[in-house]
Amino acid sequence: EVQLVESGGGLVQPGGSLKLSCAASGFTFSRYAMNWVRQAPGKGIEWVSNISLGGRTTNYADSVKGRFTISRDNAKNTLYLDMNSLKPEDTAVYYCAKSPRLDYYSGSSVDYDYRGQGTQVTVSS
Repeated sequence: EVQLVESGGGLVQPGGSLKLSCAASGFTFSRYAMNWVRQAPGKGIEWVSNISLGGRTTNYADSVKGRFTISRDNAKNTLYLDMNSLKPEDTAVYYCAKSPRLDYYSGSSVDYDYRGQGTQVTVSS
């Protein structure tokens, strides 16, 4: 059974930083690209970032480019999202999401087949 468990969310002031983690189990983590997506209050799901199988290639939504960094540790089956210079508009529930295709990565792909339960990030003074 695929399980994705996010952690690290919280309340932070504008301009602050947070680091999210996602512990993955139930599948061969190193053979799947991974994503972060988010959902702001009253809005739909927004894709944030993805990362290739080995972690060498990444892609970001324009809204977070230059402020967020996605990374992964395949030895620990863990996905990360470093968020800096946070803005109130970054307030959302953040989810890690598994890409559906084995041994495949495309920077333009925003597809996923499983996502976790999410972690709340609130940016407010």
